[in-house]
Amino acid sequence: MTDPSPRAVVAKIGRYTFLSVLLGFFALPMLWLASAPFNAHPTLDVSISSFTLHNFSVLLKDPYALPSLWNSLLLAGGTALLTVGFAAAAAYALSRVRVPGRDGILYTLLLLSSIVTGTAAMVPLFQLAFKLHLIDSRVGVILVFTGGLIPAAIFILKDFTDGTPKSYEESARVFGASPFQIMRHIVLPMIRPGLATVTVWAVVNVWSNFLIPYILVRNPDKYPASVVLYTFYTEGGQPNLALISAFSLLYSIPVVVLYLFVSHRYGFRFHGGIKR
Repeated sequence: MTDPSPRAVVAKIGRYTFLSVLLGFFALPMLWLASAPFNAHPTLDVSISSFTLHNFSVLLKDPYALPSLWNSLLLAGGTALLTVGFAAAAAYALSRVRVPGRDGILYTLLLLSSIVTGTAAMVPLFQLAFKLHLIDSRVGVILVFTGGLIPAAIFILKDFTDGTPKSYEESARVFGASPFQIMRHIVLPMIRPGLATVTVWAVVNVWSNFLIPYILVRNPDKYPASVVLYTFYTEGGQPNLALISAFSLLYSIPVVVLYLFVSHRYGFRFHGGIKR
């Protein structure tokens, strides 16, 4: 067995060095998030000079901290439910029905949803919510989120639906199944990985969004966690690292748990699971 050439050794060292730097770049924020909440005097350094749970006790006394997590769950859950429901129905229709200009419509919706983001459309969205009396309403925030996420969700789920054989549906029709029964008992079970992927994607988008609920919600009791997190800064912009780190740890747990559950149960795949 010949010894590796010096060039191969240098290339291998360089590759592992680059991977180590890249790993450290992404790992350090996670280490800070895991250590700072338990530090009596947290700084931007990753360390625990004195272990304490005082940060959490102070956080629990905040009247808006824990209710904001519940508000985020309501917004994320409602948006994910509507997005998955409407997108699954639309994706099935676009996959099975020959609509003139079907692909053009789908790509146009996807393009417009990518260009005209929630930030760019915030003024007309606010005016529309005001006209419909949806300001300071969780329903209004959910509808705005759903409208922005549906085009991309349809695009993703259509790929899963295209990967399911039509012969299964034809066999069900022979036995008298209605279109709703076919959708419920045949199509949806076969595209569950896609539904799970879109659900996590929708929840993460809503969970991390600050601008839309900040503009549309007026009552502090209805603020989601993304908005309440902003209140842990002083008027001069100085962050309270003790409260921010403790709240950020609680804030990240639901999304991490959801991701691990879906990844373990279904996995994340952007293609249909059954081939023709």
